[in-house]
Amino acid sequence: MQLIRAAALAASTLVLSITATAQSAYPNKAIRVIVPFGAGSTTDIIARAITDKMSQSMGQPVIVDNRGGASGTIGQAAVASAAPDGYTIMIHSSSHTVSPSTFAKLPFDTVNDFAGVTPISSTPNVLVIAPSKNLKTLPQLVAHAKANPGKMNFASAGQGSATHLNAEKFKLAAQIDAVNIPFKGSAEAVTEVLAGRVDYYFSPIAPVIGQIKDGQLLALAVGSPRRASALPDVPTTAEAGVPGSEFNFWIGMMAPAKTPREVVNRLHDEVVKALATPEVKERFLKLGADAWTLKPEAFDAYIKDEIKSNAAVVKAAGLAATN
Repeated sequence: MQLIRAAALAASTLVLSITATAQSAYPNKAIRVIVPFGAGSTTDIIARAITDKMSQSMGQPVIVDNRGGASGTIGQAAVASAAPDGYTIMIHSSSHTVSPSTFAKLPFDTVNDFAGVTPISSTPNVLVIAPSKNLKTLPQLVAHAKANPGKMNFASAGQGSATHLNAEKFKLAAQIDAVNIPFKGSAEAVTEVLAGRVDYYFSPIAPVIGQIKDGQLLALAVGSPRRASALPDVPTTAEAGVPGSEFNFWIGMMAPAKTPREVVNRLHDEVVKALATPEVKERFLKLGADAWTLKPEAFDAYIKDEIKSNAAVVKAAGLAATN
C-alpha cells in the first residue's frame, strides 16, 4: 500500500511539475491577436501599439490578424472557438458589449465564451462632418435634423458597433431622427463623410485627427463624458447642449474562456507593462486615448454590466436585431 501511495504521489508531483514548466514556458511560440476590424481602425492602431511592446517583452512574435466584418462578430467567433491556450487572443472595442443586443443570434456567448484580460484604453468618439454641409456647431446640426426629420444620415463602423450605439444614444438625447449607414470599418465611413455622401460620423479620433487638423473635416463635439486630450477645444456633446448623450468607447483584450488563469494574468501584466512605456504613452497622446486597465475579474464584471446598460439603449432606440 505504501508503495502504491508513493507511486501516486510521485505521479502527482510529476504532473504538477510538467504543468508548472509548461506555464512558465509561456509563450514558446507566436501569439495571434485577432482584431475584429480592418487595418487602420482605432482598435487596430491601439492593438499594434501594444503588441509591438508585448512582443519585445515576451520574446515571441505577437501578430495582429485583422478579421473585420459583421460589426466585429466574425473576429469574435474566431476567438471564441480557438484553443484556450493563450496563443489566440482578441483586442476588441466596446462593440463587444453592444452586439448581444443588436444581433438576434450570435455564434458565441459574449459572456461565457470569453475571459477578460484588461481594458487597454478609453478613447472618445468625435462627431465629424464635412465643411460642405455648412453645419459648424452641434446646435446647428441638431436644428437642421429637427427641421428635416429622417433626411439626415450618419455613418457607423457596422450595425451594432460602438460607433453605431454612440450615434443612437446621441439621437435619443437630442430627439432627432437620422438614418444609420453601416460600413465595414472606420476607413470606409470616413471616406464617405469626407465625400459628403454621408452627413456625419461619431468616429474614433485616430482615423480623423489628420483630416480635422487639415480642415477637411469639422469636429463638432466628442461623445465622451470628458473632453479629449487630443482635441481640447472641442466640447463634449453634453457641453454643446445635448446632455445624456455620453458614451464610453473602450478598447480591451480578451481571451477564449477556460484560458489558464496564469496565462490571463501574464497577459494582463504584459499590457500594463506596455502601457507604461514612453513610446506607447506618446502614441496614445497623439490618438487622444487614455490608458485604462482593470484586473481580469473586474473587467469581466464591467463587461456584464455594460451589456445590460447597452441593451437598455438599444431597446429605447427601437433597434431591430439582425440575424
